[in-house]
Amino acid sequence: MLDQLTALAALNLASPVVLFFVLGVAAALARSDLSIPDAFAKGLTIYLMLAIGFKGGVAVSTNGITGAFLAVAAVGIAAGLIIPVIAFFLLRATAGLDRITAAAVAAHYGSVSIVTFVAASALLTSLGVEFDGFMVAVTAIMETPAIMAGLWLAAAKRSANGEANFQSRELLREVLLNGSVVLLMGAFVIGAITGAEGMKSVSPFVEAPFKGILCLFMLDMGLLAGRRLLNAGVLRVPLVLFAIYMPLIGAALGCAAASAIGLSPGTAALFMTLCASSSYIAVPAAMRIALPQADPAVYLTLSLAVTFPFNLTLGLPLYLFAAGAIVP
Repeated sequence: MLDQLTALAALNLASPVVLFFVLGVAAALARSDLSIPDAFAKGLTIYLMLAIGFKGGVAVSTNGITGAFLAVAAVGIAAGLIIPVIAFFLLRATAGLDRITAAAVAAHYGSVSIVTFVAASALLTSLGVEFDGFMVAVTAIMETPAIMAGLWLAAAKRSANGEANFQSRELLREVLLNGSVVLLMGAFVIGAITGAEGMKSVSPFVEAPFKGILCLFMLDMGLLAGRRLLNAGVLRVPLVLFAIYMPLIGAALGCAAASAIGLSPGTAALFMTLCASSSYIAVPAAMRIALPQADPAVYLTLSLAVTFPFNLTLGLPLYLFAAGAIVP
């Protein structure tokens, strides 16, 4: 069993996706002037959202909407509400964070990282492990509940002064019309409408360049994570430990749910990955508007510089191994 896990971890660590991320981290820590222009990096993000969403829609068009999809969506919403509560109380008990910052961090860990999802999908594909295309839609569905849970946790003792404005148009727009969610779901719908014929017409664009563009994106993410680590003086040991054990708690909950509703090992591994990941795109944008008092140096560094590298290097093979060993 240990040999299998070690082999899977070694395979993941030796993949171009992970190695380009490591290159970015190393370059940033060495204070190299290597950089990816912001506009180009945004273009890479847009491409990845479009490609993964479209391919997921085509998969659903081919297989149809199943009871498994509806079950996973419901469980995903529940996870997005429950995981932030667990994270919040752990942070308050072990790290001594103030209520508002703890709530903001908790929202990040209840939400999902689309990049981690893409990396997990790439790992499964490289290993020939099949998974359901509807997981793209589940990814988008799991963004919003955690944001709302984080706001509720922050507002528990602040309703008198009205600092948590749930009616804010800007907040609602950020939560419901976040660009990554809109593009992901829009591409998913287009893929579902056009199906296999649509895939045939755009396959040279959404399939052939995908892995190469993902490597460029991971290089940029490595640079960002490395620069966060250079400025991580605000982090204490309890916070760093939280950023490592909280993904394992989320993955364990995801594994139990996947086993209960009968997901395949590949789909279960993806669901575990979503439960274990931490947002650093949609949630930070929402928290800047809703909870400006929260410390971004804490929630961004934990999510991007600690949890993301942990999941990318060690978490993904662990979740896949657990899904194969536990899920029937």
